[in-house]
Amino acid sequence: MEGFVLNLLNGLSWGMLLFLISVGLTTVFGVMGILNFAHGSFYMLGAYFCLEIMKYFNSFWIGLIVAPLFVAILGFIIEKTLLNKIYARDVIFQLLLTFAILLILDDSVRFIWGPGYHVINPPDILSGSVKVFTHSYPVYRFFLIILGPVVAVILWGFFHFTKAGKIIRAVASDREMAEGVGLNAPLVFSLVFAFGCWLAGLGGALASPIESVAPSMGEKIIIESFIVVVIGGMGSFPGAFIGALILGLVESFGTNLIGEIQMAIPYLVLAIILLVKPTGLFGKKIA
Repeated sequence: MEGFVLNLLNGLSWGMLLFLISVGLTTVFGVMGILNFAHGSFYMLGAYFCLEIMKYFNSFWIGLIVAPLFVAILGFIIEKTLLNKIYARDVIFQLLLTFAILLILDDSVRFIWGPGYHVINPPDILSGSVKVFTHSYPVYRFFLIILGPVVAVILWGFFHFTKAGKIIRAVASDREMAEGVGLNAPLVFSLVFAFGCWLAGLGGALASPIESVAPSMGEKIIIESFIVVVIGGMGSFPGAFIGALILGLVESFGTNLIGEIQMAIPYLVLAIILLVKPTGLFGKKIA
């Protein structure tokens, strides 16, 4: 029973962190139709910006607030200067461009911060642990478990009940019709991409107290984020939440049960889901 509860908590905390990262990826795809290979690099930048801000202000909370904003600004600039030039071109150009951005950002991080590993401590209020049976469990992981659903509800409310959210959904549904009624679709695209980068940066800042901050940290997370998005259904908001939960729990329990094939677990989950439902759990067929 004790092992089950600990695996459950680990799976929930990792799943909620995956959701916070993956929801930005699925939002960008759902609105703009872009598979952003550089999403993991924006996640990495969120962690590095948080690290740098903490050096000056000695506050994790300031880093958590400011770092994602810097990532969002960078994402806005990249969309305005690079991505918006290729929307009308074949999807292969989008993939190549975002992959090139990934390489540039990764090398820039190595040049500025070096190849070493950095550690960020959680804030004092979340730095302790609580007893779970005979084990101590970090308070910070409980914070992630609570934060994930809270962010999910806020985002769902934003997209369904605010004017800005309805504008985004209108542009995502039919760009030409939206522009016909006077909506500024290019600006919406820029803001949505920046918002997706903000979510990635937020995930990176939140992950920094439990993951080593290093240039390679975005490589693993982008693979798992894509798996979450595909499991849930491309562009599906609830799909990102359920997909992240599934992957987080399966990885947590699977590592203990079949640790010999730990690295293959996400791909096995992906294969099983796609065999049962090729469009993902909440995906729709595209004509």
